[in-house]
Amino acid sequence: MRFLYYDSVVKIEKGKSIVGTKAFSLSEEFLRGHFSRVAIVPGVIFVEAMAQLLGWLIIYSHDFRLSAIMSLIEGVTVPAGLRPGFSTEIHGEIISTSGRDSLGRAEVYIDGKLAASMERIIYSHFYRIEREELKKRFHYYSGLDID
Repeated sequence: MRFLYYDSVVKIEKGKSIVGTKAFSLSEEFLRGHFSRVAIVPGVIFVEAMAQLLGWLIIYSHDFRLSAIMSLIEGVTVPAGLRPGFSTEIHGEIISTSGRDSLGRAEVYIDGKLAASMERIIYSHFYRIEREELKKRFHYYSGLDID
């Protein structure tokens, strides 16, 4: 993962939901040279933040036996013109999951108000993975101890 678009996982409920946080500062690498006059957080960053957290929830829920690859998003709403200097709370929920794929939805809140959402996100499951490596990455990226 080249860019991580969440700072921490604050709550995870296996097979159900995940909550994470992300603070957007002016020092974010993705802002460098993106806009010539005024730094604006691109809406696609919210999509990626929701997708990353929900992907980890799916991997965690399947006991690190698979990797989740985003394959479809629908009903996306993102804010326009947000300048860096705010924190978010990102919520993801699994609607359904099987051996082949998972369906979820996600929302981003700023100061308790809905700022971005995805009504539907589908992940295909990929099974050629190294389970212990995924566990290490999850621990490193989320800060949560798992076993």
